[in-house]
Amino acid sequence: MNVKEIEGTITTPLDFFASGIKTGVKEEGKDMALIYSIVNSEAAAVFTTNQAQAAPVKISREHVEGGYAQAILVNSGNANACTGERGYNDAQKMIEIASNKLGLAAENIILCSTGIIGEYLPMDKIKPGIERAVLNLKENGGSEAAEAIMTTDKYQKELAVKVDIGGEEITIGGIAKGSGMIEPNMATMLSFLTTDAEIDATLLQDALAEAVNKTFNRITVDGDQSTNDTVAILANGASDNEAITEKGDSYHRFVEGLTYICKKLAHLIVKDGEGATKFVTIEVEGVTAEEDAVQIAKGIANSNLVKTALFGEDSNWGRIASAAGAVGVEFDLDKLEIRINGQDIFGPAQQVYNHEDDLLKEPTIKIEVDLNSGDESAEVWTCDLSYKYVEINAEYHT
Repeated sequence: MNVKEIEGTITTPLDFFASGIKTGVKEEGKDMALIYSIVNSEAAAVFTTNQAQAAPVKISREHVEGGYAQAILVNSGNANACTGERGYNDAQKMIEIASNKLGLAAENIILCSTGIIGEYLPMDKIKPGIERAVLNLKENGGSEAAEAIMTTDKYQKELAVKVDIGGEEITIGGIAKGSGMIEPNMATMLSFLTTDAEIDATLLQDALAEAVNKTFNRITVDGDQSTNDTVAILANGASDNEAITEKGDSYHRFVEGLTYICKKLAHLIVKDGEGATKFVTIEVEGVTAEEDAVQIAKGIANSNLVKTALFGEDSNWGRIASAAGAVGVEFDLDKLEIRINGQDIFGPAQQVYNHEDDLLKEPTIKIEVDLNSGDESAEVWTCDLSYKYVEINAEYHT
């Protein structure tokens, strides 16, 4: 593998700065982050597919279409979603303030918000906050930015990798937030990535889509999709790699590194799932099409009966089989096999019908579902559903 994981964050790649400050939008902790490249950068992003998408998503989608951005501004504690014309105008005002303070064109700023849906932004706190975020930009500000984007997260999520491209090392750094409203297609999570690689903007968008489809789009905490999810990347070309202008070896190495960091961040989101006590990998194999494997795996991962059985440490294979059969993908039940952490627990042809609850006492669980009908497979990552999840979301005002 051409990827080396290192201790780092979004300011580990060359010529990136960041800040994380407290504005008072949240009662406690930092709640505004700013990521900045000293030069205009190739930019790419993917956004929520929710029809009730927030104002920042609508604006940022337009900005990214130009292929360039130099800064990413994020507030937490308020999603600025379902807030109508006033919310849209407030989002535009945030970009205007940042544009003036940074000396950038407005279209070169990506804006994101996360938090409570349906409340107006407290602009009296936001405006001076943006000014201080600009003043606080620094080379080692990545961890502060990672802290500032959190909502119900218990811990920061950040990582960096080195990738060998044509004999030159490039760096990719990333941060993420999210612990609830996760799935499908990202949900309430946000992730921001930076790289000093030089790569064509169109290829950067393709690379991000490839990485996200294999990682962030295959996690689920609770099956709920949010209004604000965004994954964005800036590539400023500050390294000495030969520019990536086609889908050759260098491009595929870059995708490998990007997928690696996205997968790691995606796993951290699941492990931080609201009230989660188990990190669960669901692998579906032996199918004729990968998309069928993904559909079945997500069906199992999103089953409340499966998730509560995992919390209760009950190896109830009946719930797993039922969830697999409910998604609409045809299979032969007599060929179906189910394993938990390598132990056979269900297989009609082999007369295996075991309930071994000790298999679920570990915090890391792997469920394998084999249809024995093809060569394709896929993995999805999820967590259990606990009493704490209900408590958190019953008390979290939305």
